[in-house]
Amino acid sequence: MTPLDPDMFHPACPSRMVPLQIGDKWTAMVVLCLEHGPRRFTELRVPLRTITPKVLAETLRAMERDGLVTRTAYDENPPRVEYALTSLGHSLLTLVAAARSWSERHLDELLAARRSHDSRTS
Repeated sequence: MTPLDPDMFHPACPSRMVPLQIGDKWTAMVVLCLEHGPRRFTELRVPLRTITPKVLAETLRAMERDGLVTRTAYDENPPRVEYALTSLGHSLLTLVAAARSWSERHLDELLAARRSHDSRTS
């Protein structure tokens, strides 16, 4: 077997800059929520009901920083803010669809492996 390269995750490697935000628990769900157009923060909280406002705000800020969403604040009373996918964010839909498809195909195996592991470790 080929040994692992000790520098494969070297801090100076440009690949370290790749945003792994999509692996975050909430990012893929936010991408799906924004698939069909801009949404307000409170609209996103409806299907993402188990996320705290703090974590949703952090997720949206990280996604904005990575260029995945735009945040548009409207000068209205009361103030209105909408989040929308950028073209870069839209490109994640293909990746999310692939992950969902893989999950559907392998869910039974995954659950069986978890049950087996849990029964051995308890």
